[in-house]
Amino acid sequence: MISYYVFSFLQMRQHKVQGQRNVHPHLDTFRMLCGGKKSYFAATVCIVTLTSMVTLSYLRLQRPPHLPKIIYEVSKCRGEITNSTITPLTGNRTFIVSPYFDNREGKVTRVIGIVHHEDVKELFCWFCCQPDGKIYVSKATIDVHSDRFGFPYGAADIVCSEPENCDPTYVSIHQSPLGNIDQLPSFEIKNRKAEPFPVDFTVCISAMFGHYNNVLQFIQSMEMYKILGVQKVVIYKNNCSHLMEKVLRLYMEEGTVEIIPWPINSHLKVSSEWHFSMDGKDIGYYGQITALNDCLYRNMQRSKFVILNDADEIILPLKHPDWKTMMSSLQEENPGAAVFLFENHIFPKSISTPMFNISSWNTVPGVNILNHVHREPDRKDVINPKKMIVDPRKVIQTSVHSVLRAYGNSVNVPMDVALVYHCREPLQANLPRESLIKDTTLWRYNLSLIMNVNKVLYQTVL
Repeated sequence: MISYYVFSFLQMRQHKVQGQRNVHPHLDTFRMLCGGKKSYFAATVCIVTLTSMVTLSYLRLQRPPHLPKIIYEVSKCRGEITNSTITPLTGNRTFIVSPYFDNREGKVTRVIGIVHHEDVKELFCWFCCQPDGKIYVSKATIDVHSDRFGFPYGAADIVCSEPENCDPTYVSIHQSPLGNIDQLPSFEIKNRKAEPFPVDFTVCISAMFGHYNNVLQFIQSMEMYKILGVQKVVIYKNNCSHLMEKVLRLYMEEGTVEIIPWPINSHLKVSSEWHFSMDGKDIGYYGQITALNDCLYRNMQRSKFVILNDADEIILPLKHPDWKTMMSSLQEENPGAAVFLFENHIFPKSISTPMFNISSWNTVPGVNILNHVHREPDRKDVINPKKMIVDPRKVIQTSVHSVLRAYGNSVNVPMDVALVYHCREPLQANLPRESLIKDTTLWRYNLSLIMNVNKVLYQTVL
């Protein structure tokens, strides 16, 4: 029985490591030592030997691959501290966004970055420990996310083991274990201290670009988020119109919006498409996936839930009045779940039901979502994309419509519980109005929404 479990473990290891040759020499050893042996003594020796081999193999897998080494000492930790959102490394096709302390799989610094998936072979974390001034260098594991969609650059986790005897506050990233730390940019390591969550819900909106000017719909989305329970909205802003800047400033002053500058087009040729075959640039959709992962870690210790959606999308509860009661119910039904997936449904802005024609809103650029309550039916053999509410502490890597790695399960939320209201250009433009499904769930909030939107407009636009 023991040998069966040992052999099964080795088989599982073989399947787990793909694309490598000679990934499990233990199996060959197993056959050589144990094949054809009939005596109990030989069987016992075989089992003990193989169990020892598996144990050593397991311990080797669990040990941090590149432990930090002291390379020299300084009297004081120096280096230029950078506050830029995207920092290029000199002479290397690597861009650093931000490092975060992560103790979920050991004592490591996880750096969110962008790398060229072929050209970046080695990176090193340089830690300076105070007050002794010892400089530790740790070789990084470079984990390029699997969802590059063909683009040469992609989101990456640059993961380094930290020194055991200190908790570094800053880290520098270099392509070599040799050099002078004073000449390297230094990045603050966030999330060092776990604190009580100041907010329940944070919305992450990645990559506002294209001189974004959909002012009315943006304000309506923001006010709907607040009605549903959001306390913070984080926006990775590349650019927008002057009028939109004015609206953002108001939300920043009231403490709802946090703006993360996102000048990715200053460093790379960016595409507004999601796949390389559509537009052969360096990186897709203004680095949206990198921004989402940074937003996830940025809010890991300060928000109970993180919502990953676009500014023209609203996760709309159908059975509950707000997100808090909805998530309480969903968590009770799905203990241990990390990710809750909500179906995206298109409410085409080309089909209007002018129930709420507010004259003062007609001068504001953008879409009035209250007039768009017909959704497209599901397409045959097409799976609707999803958007997510996640427990950020249980997620390791995320994509746009699903997570890539997490500690808990993903739950598909039934459409009768909630859906993603997405008011945009139609996907099924040839459908007549009669073929669309009237869904007036949004109108339940019309009184509060109209009043709140008017307050914002009269402070900014009108």
